[in-house]
Amino acid sequence: MRNSKVIFLACIYFTTIQSLKSNAQDTYKYVPQSIELYAAIVHMDSVYFNAYNSCDMETQARLYADNIEFYHDKGGLTTSKQDLLDAIKKNICGKVTRELVSGSIEVYPIAGFGAVEMGLHRFINHAEGDSRSKPDKFIIVWQQKNDQWRITRVISLH
Repeated sequence: MRNSKVIFLACIYFTTIQSLKSNAQDTYKYVPQSIELYAAIVHMDSVYFNAYNSCDMETQARLYADNIEFYHDKGGLTTSKQDLLDAIKKNICGKVTRELVSGSIEVYPIAGFGAVEMGLHRFINHAEGDSRSKPDKFIIVWQQKNDQWRITRVISLH
């Protein structure tokens, strides 16, 4: 439990630092620390959200860690993998798809654990005439174990 709190606080810290850096400079350009890690996480983002958009619950289940913590600014905290999958199936499948804001992903390594991904995305609500949300921030903490990437923490802001 302590480890997840440290990771969560680290995500908030890095987000705040990046925000301050952006405000302190006229322009900000993200440069990955590791092109290989960046490519791996961008690929995993694509794998996960292709499954999300096509309601591939098996792939989503495989990518979520058993100890998932999903923080949603409107829906609160979900710590049950099955509850999260059930909510996606009930509320998302066939109704909503996600669209990544091109070029918005930033990836930072977490030594001995994996990586944190931050970016912008929007959602298309097909039940409301394909309306698109404004771009919103997200943070995903990825853990790499035995050459497998798993989502351990998500912060989704709308």
